[in-house]
Amino acid sequence: MSLFRKKDLEGMLAQAQGDGKGLKRTLGAGNLIALGIGAIIGAGLFVRTAAAAGQAAGPGVTISFIIAAVGCAFAGLCYAEFAAMIPIAGSAYAYSYVTMGELIAWIIGWALIMEYALGAATVSIAWSEYLNKLLGGSIPYEWSHSPFESFTDSAGIAHQGIINAPALIILLALTLLLIKGTQESAFVNAIIVFVKVAIVILFIAIGWQFIKPENHTPYFIPEGTKPVTDSAGKVLFSYDGFFKHGWGGILGGAAIVFFAFIGFDAVSTAAQEAKNPKRDMPIGILGSLVVCTILYILFGHVLTGVANWSEFVDPEKGREASVAYAISQYMTGYGWLATAVTVAILAGFSSVILVMLMGQSRIFYTMSNDGLIPKAFGELHPKYKTPYKANWILFVFVGLFAAFVPGHVAGDLTSFGTLFAFVLVSLGVWILRRKSPKMERPFKTPLVPLVPILGAVICLGMIVAIDSRTLQFAFLWMIIGLVVYFGYSRKRSKLHSPGEILPKATDFQ
Repeated sequence: MSLFRKKDLEGMLAQAQGDGKGLKRTLGAGNLIALGIGAIIGAGLFVRTAAAAGQAAGPGVTISFIIAAVGCAFAGLCYAEFAAMIPIAGSAYAYSYVTMGELIAWIIGWALIMEYALGAATVSIAWSEYLNKLLGGSIPYEWSHSPFESFTDSAGIAHQGIINAPALIILLALTLLLIKGTQESAFVNAIIVFVKVAIVILFIAIGWQFIKPENHTPYFIPEGTKPVTDSAGKVLFSYDGFFKHGWGGILGGAAIVFFAFIGFDAVSTAAQEAKNPKRDMPIGILGSLVVCTILYILFGHVLTGVANWSEFVDPEKGREASVAYAISQYMTGYGWLATAVTVAILAGFSSVILVMLMGQSRIFYTMSNDGLIPKAFGELHPKYKTPYKANWILFVFVGLFAAFVPGHVAGDLTSFGTLFAFVLVSLGVWILRRKSPKMERPFKTPLVPLVPILGAVICLGMIVAIDSRTLQFAFLWMIIGLVVYFGYSRKRSKLHSPGEILPKATDFQ
């Protein structure tokens, strides 16, 4: 059989609706927008904003957010067309199976594990760090770090990590919530989203009165800006290079803040659980993008107005502590807001983990139904109608990573998996337009093929910009995936035997 054998679209849609034994349709447009915001607004807003301002864009980071949002919008429009037309769990994997064939679908499904599973593990490790910070460091180092990490305190006492217990606990709690039900998970996510968005708005509203116009002048980092040094004269950061100042810096900043937009595609993994996917999926995907973009621009404007962009180059200010630093130094009387920001970051991490675990389990569910991975991944709970075995298997895999591996190991692999999915979804819309132009499309991507091409090109450009070490790890991961496909999945695919090809739509009529 061909490596590029494709699933029958009409049969796939009919199968999803046919017997009522699949995933429960419980999500409305509001739930989907909340899922998108839950996945998008994490630590990226609080960390990447200062990093992009200090290292490339200066106050012009607001323009960087706009550019990154436009790049995401191209892919988002393509996702919206697919999600409305093919309301199937599985997101980019399912879309690729219909348009580009089984091998490409497998590759993207394997790549998405980097986005969702490894992403959830990495974020849970960061969740543990911020929880400890909120509790004043009361969690012993040994029980909040990987055994591959060590630390010598000011008294000269060495500490060796044993297990990252808080990361494991949050993963277990969210896994149990996901097994209980999609509607319950969406409700909890909505509460979390409300909390973190409220705190973001609070920072914007209070911080606005502390903006100093001189901090926004000049708006771009000027060419010839001197390197930033510490008190000992050590160079912390140099502004040599096209993407470190001026308009080039704005583009460089866009590449940095792009990470803060990752997650809106997770909405499409819940398509099979949407009440009215033809209407609600585009609203969920594009609506969450619009809301987050507005918040990001306002947040960047206030942060770079309260504190000068040059102060964010120092790792102690420009990374995790950037917002807290600006509040403590320049917003007199609002120390409590710094604590609230830490709570918002924890809330952001929690919702990101929740949506990532949900998205990955739905992709596993669809891949299992296609025969590409074991049946256990596709089995639904007899009462809750959730892929509970996939959730437990995912918990073990992600939990082992989170508990015993340092967070920095995953690096930008999450970004690679996301961008790769964006490229294939963008191309897939164009391919299906040419292949099946008369097919019903409740939502149409405008200006095809221009929008899909721009979406693919921009995302390919960002993939090229990822550091070489991360690309090497991604290449190795893909090689492992191909070994699994040819050694296990290809012969077990539902499309391998002519007698097992997915039924046509007429078989359900």
